[in-house]
Amino acid sequence: MKTHILVVDDEADLELLIKQKFRRQIRENVYEFRFAANGEEALASLAAHPDTDVLLCDINMPVMDGLTLLSNLPAANPVAKAVMVSAYGDMQNLRTAMNRGAYDFVTKPVDFADLERTMEKTAAHVQQLRQTLLAIRENNILKMYVDETVINFMGRPGFENQLLVSETVEATVVFFDLCGFTALSEGQPAGVVVPLLNAYFDSMVQEIIAHEGHVDKFMGDAVMAVFRGAYHLDRAVDAALAVRALLAATQSPLPDGSTYQPRVSIGVNTGDMVSGNIGSATLKRLDYTVIGDAVNVSQRLQAAAQAGQILVSEATYQRLKESFQCQPVGEAHLKNKAAPVMTYEVVA
Repeated sequence: MKTHILVVDDEADLELLIKQKFRRQIRENVYEFRFAANGEEALASLAAHPDTDVLLCDINMPVMDGLTLLSNLPAANPVAKAVMVSAYGDMQNLRTAMNRGAYDFVTKPVDFADLERTMEKTAAHVQQLRQTLLAIRENNILKMYVDETVINFMGRPGFENQLLVSETVEATVVFFDLCGFTALSEGQPAGVVVPLLNAYFDSMVQEIIAHEGHVDKFMGDAVMAVFRGAYHLDRAVDAALAVRALLAATQSPLPDGSTYQPRVSIGVNTGDMVSGNIGSATLKRLDYTVIGDAVNVSQRLQAAAQAGQILVSEATYQRLKESFQCQPVGEAHLKNKAAPVMTYEVVA
């Protein structure tokens, strides 16, 4: 990997000397040198070349000296490291330079073998910094696409051997669907629809998290959330009520001067379900999710719900009727259910 080095020195013959001493490395693309006569030119070079790895920097220069340049280096390029090149008699300035963040120093007259070793060491340190920053960025991006439960699971020793392990859990699943959003998306440009949908999702997610649930997945303009642990049903219904109230109070202006009033239909169901990594090992794509009849019923209750309704089944109603105000809606024919299912609407 090529190392990009910026030499900052007002000695006119240094550029020629550097090119002569490192001609083989330059020819083999090991090093690429750039040159600046003072700190001000160096800052301009750093702005134009953010890939700069190492600075070889004199201390005493006109316009802007090396110590001032060091003070500006973190803002100009927080990863690049400076190696100060100065005389032994400048030791006090060298100590000041080290206190301002210089990585190392070499003394004049320059021992070019020592200088090369110092450059290699400094470049290796910078490369390690870049890799660490890249890993942090990739991890942050990963968190945008992968549930935190999976991130934590991946950190466990031997997680690869546990990928296909599943368990039966008791939990509550809630499906939220934005009513009429598909029709809205057909009449509005993508630049309007996507930010609007993401804003609604973000508001919904905040309420789900506030009630200790987690988002299992986004499906078009719908959200599937799972609640586990103590009082999972109560927390799920509280989240559903909060999301409904939040969206009911939202008015979104559209480019044509009209406003869109988001409304949500919600299905809630509780019971035993299988939790595990579901997907294809061949494609190396797995979803850490829940499946089972309790999950299917929740989705079908949402499909049966009208805008603004929170529907639950008879069995779920019996478990929450003492804590929430509900009213009967009637029997519904749910897919893959032989008999009609009595449904109730959670009012408050």
